[in-house]
Amino acid sequence: MSLIYFGTGSFALPALRALAGDVSLVVTQPDRPTGRGMRLQPSPVKTLATELGIRVETPEKSRTPEFIALLEAEKADALIVASYGQILSQRILDSARFGGINLHGSILPRYRGAAPIQRCILNGEIETGVTLMQMDKGMDTGDVIHISRTAIGSDETYGELQDRLAAIAADLAAEWISKIVNGDYPRVAQSGEFATIAPKIEKAEAELSFARSASEEYNRFRAFTPAPGAFVRTSYGLLRISVARLSFLDGEPGSILLTSPLTIAFGDGSLEIHEVQPEGKKRMSGKDFANGARLRPGTCLV
Repeated sequence: MSLIYFGTGSFALPALRALAGDVSLVVTQPDRPTGRGMRLQPSPVKTLATELGIRVETPEKSRTPEFIALLEAEKADALIVASYGQILSQRILDSARFGGINLHGSILPRYRGAAPIQRCILNGEIETGVTLMQMDKGMDTGDVIHISRTAIGSDETYGELQDRLAAIAADLAAEWISKIVNGDYPRVAQSGEFATIAPKIEKAEAELSFARSASEEYNRFRAFTPAPGAFVRTSYGLLRISVARLSFLDGEPGSILLTSPLTIAFGDGSLEIHEVQPEGKKRMSGKDFANGARLRPGTCLV
């Protein structure tokens, strides 16, 4: 069996580990500048592939004739794709005997696109899953091979759910790959009737508003934790919220209800802020922030 693995983000790591013995080439995004020093950093998938001793290619654009010729020369049985970050052309999909097989973090046809896990939490869904899919030239529109479903925990964050779904994706890949390369697998066409789109996340979406309901903003906090990171603007500066829980205490939106735990009222209900990072400072407990800022029940943050 010969596989080419396309992946970039951490969601793709467990499946790469599971399939590593049959992967002849890993394709990932080029090194990108990150952090305060803006130093070039390899993708998580490149780092793992290097550790595993697998050859890596990092094309800026995967559609170039030179790169496609390289793929065709591999004569792979299948392309396995997970959290790669580029749309693959039909010619790339045709370079392998059984085309492209995608591990997608939602129950297709819902949440097609770049950010299915975050959008699912943001919208208050209680169930999600991983879809194993035969790729076509559309965006997550190909035939479904298999879906593994899982409940979403009421307090589960994006980071926690992504890790669970990544493990499910690895199990799916390991279970199905031999069937796929033997041509012995089902393909069920998706219905466009129930399709929804999960576009790329913009940092501004991670801003919480005291005017909206606490349950809505708790979903927002969960959807954007740990990245890009939920925050709220207050008269005490911008606060990045690291750990929070939903509370049903009511009060004037933006007002402090309790300082231990630090509990802030929203439009309907409130949030307990267990860990916060004030602007220009280190992370601290909500209680320590309240004490340092001399907050009291009734203090308004807007």
